[in-house]
Order: sequence, then structure tokens, then C-alpha cells
Amino acid sequence: MKMPEPYRELLRPQFHFTARANWINDPNGLVFQDGEYHLFFQRNPTGIKWGNIHWGHAVSRDLVHWEQLADALAPDEFGAMWSGSAVVDWKNTSGLGTGRQPPIVAIYTATKPWAGKRAVQCIAASNDRGRTLVKSRGNPVLPRVAAVNRDPKVIWHESTGSWIMALFLRGCDFALFRSPNLREWERVDNVSMPRTGECPDFFE
Repeated sequence: MKMPEPYRELLRPQFHFTARANWINDPNGLVFQDGEYHLFFQRNPTGIKWGNIHWGHAVSRDLVHWEQLADALAPDEFGAMWSGSAVVDWKNTSGLGTGRQPPIVAIYTATKPWAGKRAVQCIAASNDRGRTLVKSRGNPVLPRVAAVNRDPKVIWHESTGSWIMALFLRGCDFALFRSPNLREWERVDNVSMPRTGECPDFFE
């Protein structure tokens, strides 16, 4: 029996993005740079079930047609690559930019759920239009705060000249952190939102 052509399988969605194969989950780090939209996403490159979590990567010029690239982040000594976000560091506040273009910086949770959910927040930067993300030697940039503390959403706040991170802590509890450079973080506020949980989004 001949296998169908990839992306032409009978039950494959034809409008929404899907990975070439295997398990896929949270979209992460949706950014635009140099005419390209970047979609990072959780995936298991070796199976159809949760686990072995990497960050996949796809790019598009129109938000309809997508090209899946090589995986962007793989598990390391801090654990699997859970949810997070990404930013274009236009002013190179992080000092991680090495060329004319500003770096794309991913901010993500690394965790070992089999070791007491010791989740920490880490960063990785790209200077080649997102094709390669290099993890910071200073990871983790934010040690474990409470419970499973995960899913950092980071934005630039122009009026204070700082980055703001919204971070899930536990239950309905979240915290806000501030940084001048994506590498050093100060806790500035606590937020409780009943009937919510995980993966915060945050807007100015």
C-alpha cells in the first residue's frame, strides 16, 4: 500500500499548521522579523505521545503557508523544553546580538518533572534569523520560584525601558518580573486570577 504524500493525508488539516509527524502541543514564541513570521512549538520528534519535549520551528511569509525547519531547542541538563515565548531584542539589551540584525531571544521553561518538577527559566538567542538558537551560558536566568513556575511570557515595556515577564506559579497564581536585559530578573508583582491557570498571555 502506497503511503500518501506528506501533508496530503486524508485527515490532515489543510489550513492550520501541523508538524510533519508526531506529537505537537503549545505554540511558543510567535515573532516577526525580516519578512518572516516565526512559530516555535512543543513537539516530540520521536513519538505520538507527550514526552521528550523539544521546541519545533516553522516560518511563514503570509501566516498561511508554513515551512517546518529543524528543531530549535532540545532537552538538556535542566530538563525538557516546556512552554515559553520569544522576542526580537531590537535594542540588543541582552548583549546577545552579534551582527547587524537584532537577535531573536527565546525565553522558556526547562524542567525535570521526574525530579520533583524543578522548573527553571532559561534563554537562548539566534543571530541567523531563528535558524539556530544558542542557549545562554548563564542559564537558568530565573531559578525556581514556587511550585512548577513555568510558561514565561515576555514583552518589552517601552516607557520603563525594561522587559516584563508574566510567569505561572500554581493554581490561579502568577507573578510579574522585570529585567533590563533578559538575563537578570526582579520580582515586581503578584497576580491572582480565579479560574485560570498555566500559559499566561500578557499585553501592555
